Amino acid sequence: MVSSFWGALGGGGLGLALGGPLGALVGALAGHILVDREGAPFGPPPRELVFTTGLVALAAKMARSDGVVTRDEVAAFNRIVTVPPEQRHRIEMLFDLAKQTSAGFEAYAGQLAEAFRDEPALLEDVLDGLFLIAAADGAIHQDEHAYLREVAAIFGIGDEGFARIEARHVRRADDPYLVLGAAREMSDGDLKRHYRQLVAETHPDREIARGLPEEAVAIATRRLAAINAAWDRIEKERGLSAPLASEPA
Repeated sequence: MVSSFWGALGGGGLGLALGGPLGALVGALAGHILVDREGAPFGPPPRELVFTTGLVALAAKMARSDGVVTRDEVAAFNRIVTVPPEQRHRIEMLFDLAKQTSAGFEAYAGQLAEAFRDEPALLEDVLDGLFLIAAADGAIHQDEHAYLREVAAIFGIGDEGFARIEARHVRRADDPYLVLGAAREMSDGDLKRHYRQLVAETHPDREIARGLPEEAVAIATRRLAAINAAWDRIEKERGLSAPLASEPA
């Protein structure tokens, strides 16, 4: 678990082989050198470590992009990045360090894109998490939006995918269909099948079954809520009666 990693750093413990800019960042926090991923004696880094460290680093860089970190954004960050209270200060130290480092966000995003090139859904999870934090104060500011678009481009997420993710966090006139990645021209039957498939693919239980970190599960839970809310609007608009998929507690 990621939480045990933060605890291990407290005593100048084991250096994990993250490598790259994320490894340099964690190495600076730990006060010792991390070896490169290639040929690392401890094997490849756990993906939950890569995921969480990357999310923290990119969130910090996003906070720096508009120069302001609001209480709502901090609260949203704390809901996503879950560690025991006694280890929370290590996350805060990493966040502050990432804001100050000379490494650009492009380096962090690029390392995540490489690490998860075979799991693009995890890259979408990271972008969803960044959107949740950016939108927590009720608005995604221009600099934040530009930042998110650049991160998406590095992740290989195109305009259509970006618009679909954005629609889960920013209300628009055609919001429900954008959220589902569906067209208004679809028949009721096709739309129902599309919705059910989307729920099956994005349900948090699937993330848990794949052994993904708690942060990814938290993001998936909020994503499912947005999908179900969009379906509810479409259901009422079309007069459909299919029940919504149940959400995890």
